[in-house]
Amino acid sequence: MTLPPTQRPSADRRLVAEVVIVLALSFGQSAVYAIVAIVNRLTRDEPISRQTATLNASLSDREIFDLIYQLLAILFDLAPVALVVFLLWSTARPRLGRLGISGDRVGRDSGLGALLVVVIGVPGIGLYLLGRSLGLTPHVVPTALDDHWWTVPVLLLSALRAGVTEEVVVVGYLFARLRDLGWGRWSIILTAAVLRGSYHLYQGVPAFFGNVGMGIVFGWLYARYGRLVPLIVAHTLIDAVVFVGYPWAASAFPSLFGAPGGA
Repeated sequence: MTLPPTQRPSADRRLVAEVVIVLALSFGQSAVYAIVAIVNRLTRDEPISRQTATLNASLSDREIFDLIYQLLAILFDLAPVALVVFLLWSTARPRLGRLGISGDRVGRDSGLGALLVVVIGVPGIGLYLLGRSLGLTPHVVPTALDDHWWTVPVLLLSALRAGVTEEVVVVGYLFARLRDLGWGRWSIILTAAVLRGSYHLYQGVPAFFGNVGMGIVFGWLYARYGRLVPLIVAHTLIDAVVFVGYPWAASAFPSLFGAPGGA
């Protein structure tokens, strides 16, 4: 239903406030912390190439409590997803159509997501290695968890959390609401891409540009086809390979993936 002109500005203000609140509870908050983190890194006496960024760290020195904290962190990180599902839930089918999620073509969407892993994942690793070789990127440790029976399942859940939260909020939700506000396609794509790059700044400036590139590709695909599942699958698989494969890569190729010398 189209609102009368006198009601439209009020509705727009409410939508802007909603977007600000959702981002403040999720990746807008992460972007602010990441910007502060990169400033902190760049203003230290120690060069950024000798610094470390850890993605999945232990949360307790007691195994059972480490597991509990890990699961709680994953659970509560999904709260913004629940919020945007609530905000964009439709009374008609598909219920999550405004988020680009429907129950049809799941197999095809998953296959497309798997193909995207090569398109996005391989250049991403190459950019990280280039950043390390140029001294522009900290040593990124995908996991510093101890070797427990639950380590791999938790890392896989962490990968799923990242894939779901980022794509649902930064793509599905943000695209829906910015369209409601009358934004054009490329304005939305670039804004979402810059946001994606911003909350990865703690991994170094090359990570910012790499994730902006990923955001542009994902945003264009979403704007063109309106399907979110391929993006969730691709993101989840990329992170799963990195998280679970890192210990092997660090031991097999210490000069590339090992800790910086002298650290």
